[in-house]
Amino acid sequence: APWACSPQTCLPGRLRWPQRRVQPPHWQASGSHAGVRADGYDLLVIGGGSGGLACAKEAAQLGKKVAVVDYVEPSPRGTRWGLGGTCVNVGCIPKKLMHQAALLGDMIRDAPHYGWEVPPLVPHDWKKMAEAVQNHVKSLNWGHRVQLQDRKVKYFNIKASFVNEHMVCGVTKDGKEVRARWPEGIEGALEYGITSDDIFWLKESPGKTPPLADVALECAGFLTGLGLDATVMVRSIPLRGFDQQMSSLVTEYMASHGTRFLRGCTPSRVGRLPDGQLQVIWEDLASGKKDVGTFDTVLWAIGRVPETRSLHLENAGVNTHPNSQKILVDAGEATSVPHIYAIGDVAEGRPELTPPAVMAGKLLARRLCGQSSDLMDYDNVPTTVFTPLEYGCVGLSEEEAVARHGEEHVEVYHAYYKPLEFTVAERDASQCYIKMVCLREPPQLVLGLHFLGPNAGEVTQGFALGIKCGASYAQVMRTLGIHPTCAEEVAKLRITKRSG
Repeated sequence: APWACSPQTCLPGRLRWPQRRVQPPHWQASGSHAGVRADGYDLLVIGGGSGGLACAKEAAQLGKKVAVVDYVEPSPRGTRWGLGGTCVNVGCIPKKLMHQAALLGDMIRDAPHYGWEVPPLVPHDWKKMAEAVQNHVKSLNWGHRVQLQDRKVKYFNIKASFVNEHMVCGVTKDGKEVRARWPEGIEGALEYGITSDDIFWLKESPGKTPPLADVALECAGFLTGLGLDATVMVRSIPLRGFDQQMSSLVTEYMASHGTRFLRGCTPSRVGRLPDGQLQVIWEDLASGKKDVGTFDTVLWAIGRVPETRSLHLENAGVNTHPNSQKILVDAGEATSVPHIYAIGDVAEGRPELTPPAVMAGKLLARRLCGQSSDLMDYDNVPTTVFTPLEYGCVGLSEEEAVARHGEEHVEVYHAYYKPLEFTVAERDASQCYIKMVCLREPPQLVLGLHFLGPNAGEVTQGFALGIKCGASYAQVMRTLGIHPTCAEEVAKLRITKRSG
């Protein structure tokens, strides 16, 4: 039976069964698993992240013999975790839980306005929070292993690489390689910094922290909300790829609630002072002026890199993008080698989000098993940025809509609003804002929705269905709101940017 492989970091599996039977791929393991044979599988999935696990479970449920190969290199700080990929271990799940911890702090500060006798200063226990979050993550790791076992999917805790297009070699921790997800050319970055691989697994509070880079807003947001001193150093623009008006409102809110921003700056050196604190030297790119600050922790939040180099894809003839090193795929997730597929974060041009990876994995398994011909639709994928004031969106940003259709063909309906929850507690609602981007010509198809406010993910998820189904502005306006909610404000958008 043919086989499918999917590289990782968040790589799911991919393999399709040809019309004729072929020699099954060979599996050779070295290190402490030397001599183990694992051939004869219909599908081999490299990478136990969201997409890979979804693909493996679906294929097994459809009667195929499946194996999953997953191995996590410890970070330079020694942090390691279990099965489940980035989302479960060092992404969506721990991030949302720590974000929730910060939101609870806001609610405690609101409580006296509602009659609760709460002490003015309520301390936060990082260690207790971290232990609870980490225990939940470990329960998810165990749950994935149980689900694989229940579906008779063989799990190998081995690092895989290609020998050729029909042979994969597995190496255990005796042959591990250290991954590089750190900035280059910054003295002391590796020695004294941590990354998002580590922040969620810290046993003690990180203290005063500068999350360095453009994607640090969520981390900085919950650190500030937990009462810590957080500084975000941004080289260019925050939330690149998102609607920039919404991005500006996100950072305005954060800055007004205690997060410090260093814009247009880049770090050049990190060193340890005699008292144990870290000294960071940075440069203002506009003026060329250098500055210095002291911190307890330096967090490099510079994104995640696909671990494709260690897969030796060139041995199998799989093509990657020369810059991103992500795997080039077609609409059916196939690589340049017909029986090798790639899904999830490792695939070039795909959103780095869990739900698309999960759906792509399931659809791929169904196609490989001859159960469906449906392809993954990557248009109108909803997402939310879990900053202190949450930002949810689906569809095109205003910039993308104008670039695609022309400014004269785009209409933007917008409004500021005040959540009812903010009234009694007298919270600032200056940045609570909604924007609906539409085609100007009737029936005014909705191209994108952008929502900044409480529970943005829940609001956006609901409207994502309508936008996916081709909703028009008129249809949204005919939708009855649920009162009193923030979501109902979407159905009240009457003012355009042109009219004011």
